[in-house]
Amino acid sequence: MTIRTTLRQFKWKFVFIFSLILIESIIELLIPLFIGFAIDDAIRNSYVGAIQLGGLGALIILIGGGRRFFDSRIYAKIYRKLGNATLSKIEQNQASVKTARLGMISEIVEFLENALPTLVSTIVGMIGVIIIIASLNTKVFVSALIATFFVFLIYFLTRKRTTYLNSAYNNEYEKQVDVISASNETLLAIHLKNMMRWNIKLSDLEVFNFSISWLVLMGFLVASIVFSVSTGNVEYGALFSLIIYVFQYIESVITLPVFYQNWLRLEEIKRRLEDL
Repeated sequence: MTIRTTLRQFKWKFVFIFSLILIESIIELLIPLFIGFAIDDAIRNSYVGAIQLGGLGALIILIGGGRRFFDSRIYAKIYRKLGNATLSKIEQNQASVKTARLGMISEIVEFLENALPTLVSTIVGMIGVIIIIASLNTKVFVSALIATFFVFLIYFLTRKRTTYLNSAYNNEYEKQVDVISASNETLLAIHLKNMMRWNIKLSDLEVFNFSISWLVLMGFLVASIVFSVSTGNVEYGALFSLIIYVFQYIESVITLPVFYQNWLRLEEIKRRLEDL
């Protein structure tokens, strides 16, 4: 039984879960806009905008809480099915490999339960925000597209290095139980050193990518503030909303590559689990 086959058994539950995520993401996307409305209404001594903003917040709590309650039970079943299917294909005497593979399955389920909803929300938010930015300021919109291109290019160019380092880390990880069972302090010290060596290399690559990307996005932030102020004749609420959307967009752009790196790691794990 492959990972894809197992996940297909839950396809309608996934449809329900991601429908809730989509609704939740759209509501979150509207919050900065309604903050702007609330500010403008407050200036006019009206509290209609504030009431509407509070209603959106309450709706997010209801939908988000209900989805997370449902999520935990579904993904617990997926973990059990994947674990049983994977371990049944590994020889009985390979305890170290079995333990490592269970940990890898846990990573996949963790991604599905926690990271994937955030990824969907981030993509929806990013698309919605860029549309709103385009409607508010064309120059800021063009700057956002240019910054996004360069950030994604940085991570794309390092994808092979990321996959190689994850593969090396997992190879060492699968030896862990055997090394511990051997009760040999020298072997254990070598194993732990190798684990940390690959982990540090992965961390260094992430730091490099993040730092270069953040420099690009800081340039976009400065440019967006200059472009926003230079237009003139803009209401304070609209200007405030634009700046918040710029911050949201930057957060999305800096977050998406992290999901891409996680996906590269999970692809390596998926090949490892199914190559039995």
